[in-house]
Amino acid sequence: MKYLDFHESELFMTFGIHQGFIRLLHFSDCPYQPYADLNMADGFRFFQDGYQFAQIQAAGVNRPFEKQGNMFIATMPGCRMKYISHDMAENADGKELVILQKDEETGIAVKTHFRFYTGLSCVRTWNEVINQGEISWTMEYVGTFSYLGIEKEGEGTSDDKMLIHVPYNGWQRELSWQSHTFAELGLAQTQPEDYFRRTSRNVVFSNTGNWSTKDYIPMGILENTETNGTLFFQIEHNGSWEWEIGMQANHFYLNLSGPEEVHGHFSKTLKPGDQFVSVPACVGTARGSISEAVDVLTKYRRIIRRRNADNEKLPVIFNDYMNCLYGNPTWNNEIPMIEAAARAGCEYYVIDAGWYAPGEWWDGVGEWKESCERFPQGLKALTDVIRSHGMIPGLWLELEVMGIHCPLMNKVPKDWFFTRHGSLVYDRSRVQLDFRNPEVRAYADGIIDRLVNTYGAGYIKMDYNIEPGIGTDRDAESPGVGLLEHERAYLKWLDSIFERYPELVIENCSSGGMRMDYAMLSRYSIQSTSDQENYVSYSTIACNAPSAVTSEQAAVWSYPKRDADEENAAFNMINAMLCRIHQSGHLVELAPKALEIVKEGIHIYKNIRKDIYHSLPYWPLGFAHAADAYAALVLRNDKILYLAVWRRFEDGTEDVDLPLDTVVAGRKVQSVQILYPSAHPMQSRTPYHFDEENCILHVHFKDAPVARLFALHMDASL
Repeated sequence: MKYLDFHESELFMTFGIHQGFIRLLHFSDCPYQPYADLNMADGFRFFQDGYQFAQIQAAGVNRPFEKQGNMFIATMPGCRMKYISHDMAENADGKELVILQKDEETGIAVKTHFRFYTGLSCVRTWNEVINQGEISWTMEYVGTFSYLGIEKEGEGTSDDKMLIHVPYNGWQRELSWQSHTFAELGLAQTQPEDYFRRTSRNVVFSNTGNWSTKDYIPMGILENTETNGTLFFQIEHNGSWEWEIGMQANHFYLNLSGPEEVHGHFSKTLKPGDQFVSVPACVGTARGSISEAVDVLTKYRRIIRRRNADNEKLPVIFNDYMNCLYGNPTWNNEIPMIEAAARAGCEYYVIDAGWYAPGEWWDGVGEWKESCERFPQGLKALTDVIRSHGMIPGLWLELEVMGIHCPLMNKVPKDWFFTRHGSLVYDRSRVQLDFRNPEVRAYADGIIDRLVNTYGAGYIKMDYNIEPGIGTDRDAESPGVGLLEHERAYLKWLDSIFERYPELVIENCSSGGMRMDYAMLSRYSIQSTSDQENYVSYSTIACNAPSAVTSEQAAVWSYPKRDADEENAAFNMINAMLCRIHQSGHLVELAPKALEIVKEGIHIYKNIRKDIYHSLPYWPLGFAHAADAYAALVLRNDKILYLAVWRRFEDGTEDVDLPLDTVVAGRKVQSVQILYPSAHPMQSRTPYHFDEENCILHVHFKDAPVARLFALHMDASL
């Protein structure tokens, strides 16, 4: 067997070439050690059927004996493809490996791309399928990445050493990380070691539809607790996707893909000469646990996203919705709020939903014309007031939908909208616009142009509050294909908007965090993390936000209620201060002391935000869970460490110990302080002590809910 080895930072990849086949034998944080399976009597069958990294299933092609149940392994012609060539070329970010395989019987070829990034232990990968045959073939599954052997390092069994960390997601329940053993997910080892092991059981995490993260964030972390290593991934797609773990040839595999036939209602026919490109994914390794894995992902996310000033300047945004006007903007309501937001130090002022309708607006959206009843002086006059107070105006928009009572509904062609079975696809009294249609894109262009050029909007909150399901079958052979083509057309349209308006800030909001994926976030500079209305519950989401989104892209509400005291206001501010401040709350009616706490929080944020966009997150207590009394998030760089600590409710324990040895890493801590709130009476309620020898910060919280932001200044030299 011939081996091909590739190494970047803590990522080691080994391919084997044998009897004309190429297979991925190793993807790990440690070098490859040949293992016994491939030397067994059935070794070549294991090799051919089990280690294909480009899983391709075409309709009408038989699959081998190895496949059991509803799994995307031993695909055909995927595992029948022969190695043709490979090439490694340099690019601006590092190198890119391209491997070409082809199945002679069907003429289907696949180019697999692995893009390496200098100094990072991860690759961006995708497959390009080309029909080089003489007849058409229908693709039922085009995988993005497949690797068999995720548990093979170490001596223990998968029952003893393997954990799967999964970010469950949901409206107002975003970023609820849960950890599972393989056994807890029904993948316990139940057969003898010397027995050929496989099962029909696989664990599937997937999304079907346009709300890409309504159930899960499309990422995960596999941890080997014996070897202290992780394999992590994120699927970069704004629609249907799937990842699965199952067993094949005595090992466990990981598959990543975009839409496919079983879960995504996807099938795509390739005529001779046609090609199809899978959705991309990032896959990588790290030595350590969850924080080390997120470190690599954070650096990678900063590389692949659109360069923009917003993610470097981190301006403070006021939005008039949450615990404030709640979709009832009027001239008289806005003027005092604009003045209060400016005095508090906000730099953007966003008029949220309702500016385009005199009353109820949900099912009438689509024209996006200002309401004269709400703004007798005109919306432009109001945005001028915002600018006169030194802030940049912003407007709420839900551009991808049209309400059923919108006057345009009866004026535009039906091919503007998603259809299935000859009928429009309705959801919550709206219909979905189809961005494959150039007339729809022109309509959307016109709206953006009007908001920017007429009203002077420098910020758009782009919301999206429906789920149109499996897709559209209009001009598409399957609904999944229609959805995928729409999503890709939307991304191209978005790219064109940023080309025309490079300074325009557009927030990605989908009922909060229902499209928190890096197809979108490689374009958008800022992401709404939630519509959660309880500030104590929001701390869980805020604490976990940097696991799925870079801190400088993660918009977190700070919305003290009218009756908030100083501690309530500080808790709200600390939720947002290590991410992006989305200030709200009725600042006009806040008690003076609470308002001063808000002002101080914004002032301190402006002093520390220069550190946020190049710092890395760490969780001294692990990811936050709603049932935990305490949560803690660190952002750190070489010189300073910011630590947010929340006590959310009373559980009988007033003290918390925060281990920081991993992130201090031998440096001397020169000083520790409560950075916020700085008022002495509030600080005196929170005694703390730093154990320099063990690098543990001991904090005492007498009451709850209470939060504090600490700063630890370090000697940068090791």
